[in-house]
Amino acid sequence: MLSTNTGPSRAEELLFLASQAARKAYAPYSHFRVGAALLCADGEVITGANVENRSFGLTNCAERSAVFAAVSAGKKEFAAIAIACIDSRKPVSPCGACRQVLSEFAGKDFPVYFRGKKEEIVATTLGELFPYDALHELRRE
Repeated sequence: MLSTNTGPSRAEELLFLASQAARKAYAPYSHFRVGAALLCADGEVITGANVENRSFGLTNCAERSAVFAAVSAGKKEFAAIAIACIDSRKPVSPCGACRQVLSEFAGKDFPVYFRGKKEEIVATTLGELFPYDALHELRRE
């Protein structure tokens, strides 16, 4: 079990686990393997990988795979997520669908880390990635 501290060494540890998860991806069509490491509030890390399908609309991203696995395990409180795209030279942020799913369980200050296969790491928050989250805006009314 890992601490929920989300400092620089935590980001690197989560990104390492995300890279390991990416190696398990099923990406025979795009050859674009992605892994995610979701840090739960209790310190457990649950990973996910992208799973493609001939019908691209049925493909599931690594981030959503990790969230769905966590929820299936009874976890609904999360401290951070890291995403690794091991076949991309540049960091790739979560897609819109993944941002929406993450916003269901996390607030604007939720740490998000992502990288490609190089050393560059982007450290941001869900609020910076998804500034106009209608779900949270509607809750305020």
